[in-house]
Amino acid sequence: MRPDVRFLVARLSHLIALGLGCGLARVAPGTVGTLGAWLSYALLVRWLGDAQWAVLIAASFAIGIWACARTAADLGSGDPGAIVWDEIVAFWLVLWVAGGDLAMQAAAFVLFRFFDIVKPPPIRHFERTVAGGLGVMLDDVFAALYTLLVLALWRAW
Repeated sequence: MRPDVRFLVARLSHLIALGLGCGLARVAPGTVGTLGAWLSYALLVRWLGDAQWAVLIAASFAIGIWACARTAADLGSGDPGAIVWDEIVAFWLVLWVAGGDLAMQAAAFVLFRFFDIVKPPPIRHFERTVAGGLGVMLDDVFAALYTLLVLALWRAW
């Protein structure tokens, strides 16, 4: 099943899991969701301090487990491509921790998309073995951690 606007607004879980509509993109919804995360970060960073970002990311992760599980079940798939909340929350984490200027954020974007698509070990293992909303959210957190590791090594070098 391919979600549409009616599906998006039918339930709060759909609205969240589909990233307020980013997941409706016909081409590369994960990339569109990550771009949505970047845009929303740019808008929110002016008003949120570290404590607020920590709460927002933790709460969004917890809510994402529920929303993604419910939406995946409604779509009849374990991790449908239209679900992009996992990309949004994970990329918020990357941007919050890495910070930096526009060039650093662009590098983070490319790295995050790379790790999310390629899924090096143990990301693919967790994607296959952890079911439900936690599994949907967890693989992108690992992609975020790989991204942050590469950025830290790049800065140290």
